[in-house]
Amino acid sequence: MTSPASERVDLTALIKAYDVRGLVPSELNPSVARAIGAAFADVVVLPEATSTDRPRVVIANDMRPSGPELVAAFADGLAARGVDVLRIGLASTDGLYFASGSLGIPGAMFTASHNPAQYNGIKLCRAGARPVGQDSGLTTVRELAGDYLAGSVPEVDAAQRGSVEDGDLLAEYASFLRSLVDLSGIRPLKVVVDAGNGMGGFTAPAVLGAGAGLPELPLDIVPLYFELDGTFPNHEANPLEPENLRDLQAAVVEHDADLGLAFDGDADRCFVIDEHGDPVSPSAITALVGLREVERERAAGRTPTVIHNLITSQVVPDLLTAAGATTVRTRVGHSFIKAEMAQNDAVFGGEHSAHYYFRDFFFADTGMLAAMHVLAALGGQPHPLSALSEQFQPYSASGEINSRVTDVAAARARVVEAYVTQQGAGPVQVDELDGLTVSHWDGHPQWWFNLRASNTEPLLRLNVEAADEDIMEKVRDDVLALVRQDGEG
Repeated sequence: MTSPASERVDLTALIKAYDVRGLVPSELNPSVARAIGAAFADVVVLPEATSTDRPRVVIANDMRPSGPELVAAFADGLAARGVDVLRIGLASTDGLYFASGSLGIPGAMFTASHNPAQYNGIKLCRAGARPVGQDSGLTTVRELAGDYLAGSVPEVDAAQRGSVEDGDLLAEYASFLRSLVDLSGIRPLKVVVDAGNGMGGFTAPAVLGAGAGLPELPLDIVPLYFELDGTFPNHEANPLEPENLRDLQAAVVEHDADLGLAFDGDADRCFVIDEHGDPVSPSAITALVGLREVERERAAGRTPTVIHNLITSQVVPDLLTAAGATTVRTRVGHSFIKAEMAQNDAVFGGEHSAHYYFRDFFFADTGMLAAMHVLAALGGQPHPLSALSEQFQPYSASGEINSRVTDVAAARARVVEAYVTQQGAGPVQVDELDGLTVSHWDGHPQWWFNLRASNTEPLLRLNVEAADEDIMEKVRDDVLALVRQDGEG
């Protein structure tokens, strides 16, 4: 029996468009986790059960201290609704996706990714690692969990209650990734890996080393912050912020390494540093890995499709289209990318945020598999990474610039007036797939920008790309001046 909506506990601050994310224990605690587990069972797990066997869910957690207690409560909520639970303990998010995909059952990953230590969260998926987002069940899960918190979780009879068992799939995960990219024949490479005290310190030894009992690879791994510590004592596990890459950049130069790899807290994203200590843009990695997957698809006689979001560099559709692929441009956000991946049977997808998606990996994102492709590409030819990646970074990009504004609509309107209504920069192409994208790429000089509002804060996010640095800086500064006209920033 659910509660009236007026009595429902409001979980909108915790359960967002793509996942669950909040402060522990004020927003996310065992009572809330148990209610979400029960709601997940009722909204996703039980309706999709197709056999007479009791439905089952796999759960994992990252290294955050709050994880085990939250997992236990979530598992109890599932069991109370008659669902069996397999807990695999510590795992990266892509390790949980592997478990869901290989076992063919829904999953829940307890992680707050790159967020600070006081946060935790849950990434939910259907069987086969298919995403659960606001348009695919998460809104209903939020409402039902709020009802359960306002009242109580209904429980099945004791005889029908689900069981909870523990397992370990790390070796199977490592073997599966090794089966997708063969690194055994590459030239020897020295690789610095910065795990940021996150789950990369758990998965890298298993996949890239012999930690899971697999044969040694021609890789000399220099570990940086492999100790699992959810308080992140060295730096935040968010490689998107330049300051969090500095230790890795210094270590690559110090050790005369061929490259560096940085993983975020739950190791589903991977950033790459070249031998000079310079970052290789995620768009360049998208193009590099995309070309490898396109070549493989074409060799198999298939017409490849690659997904990229709308703030990925223009080099991605340029190179992949020239290589014979169909490219599909989508909104920012993993649930949108995953939906387009499945709908288009795409072989690969990439985002500016260093999420990389593979059809061979259940259409899900995996930083480790992307890293393996980079290692294979680099180790399969004699040139350094800086030379290899140069062809994938021909344009100048601003990166994402956030502006805090009091009136988002008014700031956006000023940009529309200047660039679209008055055409102050000449004829442009405009679309509103995700925010405002204004493109002058078919004219001269070549540039485009995207201006998107944050879903949760009074922020406007600007991305600019141009054929050269001077044009990029001019467009960037002109748009920022309009956005921040009222002294905001």
